[in-house]
Amino acid sequence: MKSQRAHKPPFREVMAWFEANRPLAQSELHFQSPYQLIVAVILSAQCTDKRVNLTTPAFYEKYPDVASLAAATPEEVYPLIRSISYPNSKAAHLVAMARKVMDEHGGEIPRDIDTLMTLPGVGRKTANVVTSVLYDAPVIAVDTHVFRVAHRLGLSDGKTPYAVERDLEAGIPEAIRPKAHHWLILHGRYECTARAPKCASCGLSPYCRHYAQSR
Repeated sequence: MKSQRAHKPPFREVMAWFEANRPLAQSELHFQSPYQLIVAVILSAQCTDKRVNLTTPAFYEKYPDVASLAAATPEEVYPLIRSISYPNSKAAHLVAMARKVMDEHGGEIPRDIDTLMTLPGVGRKTANVVTSVLYDAPVIAVDTHVFRVAHRLGLSDGKTPYAVERDLEAGIPEAIRPKAHHWLILHGRYECTARAPKCASCGLSPYCRHYAQSR
């Protein structure tokens, strides 16, 4: 039996399968500008994209840009996002984020990860999503889906999201990282689910450590 150390992550095989079978992959969040995307990603933390997409049209109508959101209060924002998880903290984060963007960045959403991470409500995952989706930055945002899929496929044994991110970026070529980010998220969302993963019908099962161990 091979040791864990001898395990070779099947990056080449997994990426080739996605390229052949899931060539079109993009964010399921609805947005039309950098401002709308960062709002949607902040709202999506521990919430489904479907719920966010049901919520944001009214939000964008009332607060169509950073300036209008910066002029609001969390108490005014709350009713529009009350169906989202953690609405109180997210309302506060959204208003504070908009105010900082207005005060320090001239109303423009920053383009680099480190600067984005200085904004209220924006952690590393959110910053990676924004730069990957908007600017094709060669980064991998690690949410619960990506974390789970990476471990099951044997692409990473990292104990933290950042450790998994480093493993994935080391194994996935820069040119396809923006797509790979969506491949992994969507695979975890619809096939390699937390409960009852669809292993029997999954085309990645020949390369999957979890599947091999469960047989």
